[in-house]
Amino acid sequence: MLTAALQTPVPAVTYSVSQLSEIIAPIKTVRLTRDRERDAAMMSWLLEQGDLAVCPKGTTCREPYLLRFSPLFAELADDMEPVALDARVTSLYGTTASGRKWLDPVAFFANPAPAYRVEFLGAVPWDRTRAEGRTGQEVANWVQQRLGEALGFECTWLMM
Repeated sequence: MLTAALQTPVPAVTYSVSQLSEIIAPIKTVRLTRDRERDAAMMSWLLEQGDLAVCPKGTTCREPYLLRFSPLFAELADDMEPVALDARVTSLYGTTASGRKWLDPVAFFANPAPAYRVEFLGAVPWDRTRAEGRTGQEVANWVQQRLGEALGFECTWLMM
């Protein structure tokens, strides 16, 4: 949806997408490994190529919650713009917590009337970035709060 809204391809990194979802995705997707150093190196390399969509851990909850975000994205760049993506489904969730993740796209496409909302929330203010002395956790919490407000979701916090 982000690529469609921007009308330009933007690769995405994510923690939890099935191989089938990666194959059928209309954009380049890169699976993160949960190895912090490896993921940081991959994200840094992708950022050198241009824009990058980051789907932080904690964003695929079925309930109206945003689980705590990993601060890794906030530790790699100060120039960022949160984008709230809300996929509404009518009957089946396309987010399996574990197990048969390959069924996620099948379940998602089985919805008779899915709806999407894309909301650009503006750049993270410079005084809220690591460049101005904030920790990665503080930046991640601020971004999470902005996304939660835009989506009407309750946030869980990354403790500092």
